[in-house]
Amino acid sequence: MFISLFVFISVQTDAQQVASDKFVFNLLDYEKVNHVVVFMLGTVPFPVGMGGAVYFSFPDPAVGQVWQLLGFITNEKPSAIFRISGLEAGEGGAHPFGMMAVPQALSVAQVGVSIESLDLLAQQTPVSTSAVSTADSFTQFTQKMLESLYNFTSSFALSQSQMTPNPSEMFVPASSILKW
Repeated sequence: MFISLFVFISVQTDAQQVASDKFVFNLLDYEKVNHVVVFMLGTVPFPVGMGGAVYFSFPDPAVGQVWQLLGFITNEKPSAIFRISGLEAGEGGAHPFGMMAVPQALSVAQVGVSIESLDLLAQQTPVSTSAVSTADSFTQFTQKMLESLYNFTSSFALSQSQMTPNPSEMFVPASSILKW
């Protein structure tokens, strides 16, 4: 598999191949996820003239499975960040996945990647609320991620008097992260 999905802190490389040119990732607890990152691993490029259309599907037993086009990735643009928190269930259009088996758990959504020609990808219009991240929102995402790292590491903070000497443990002063 040459495509991965990054959700919050975990990377998924275990896509299900549902057709020769279609792959699906299950997204557990999607209600808690704001953005997904889809990226190529760099081991196998797309065939010449091809790219990957990225779709999202809510689990909605009342409406059925509706796929929404988020955007695409190519050899020249091997990754993309998509906001899924503003998407509405039941909105969508034509998609290449057909009616696939929907996961039984109601809190499991799916991200699908369909290998398609670059010409076809250029003609498709993504759902406007998915908003492929720009440099500004990427910067905001990075800032929030680093704030989260600082908050997480701060939760383990000890004063110097509380530290027990341990030659195999390395300590980094919190001030060095703040200076950075």
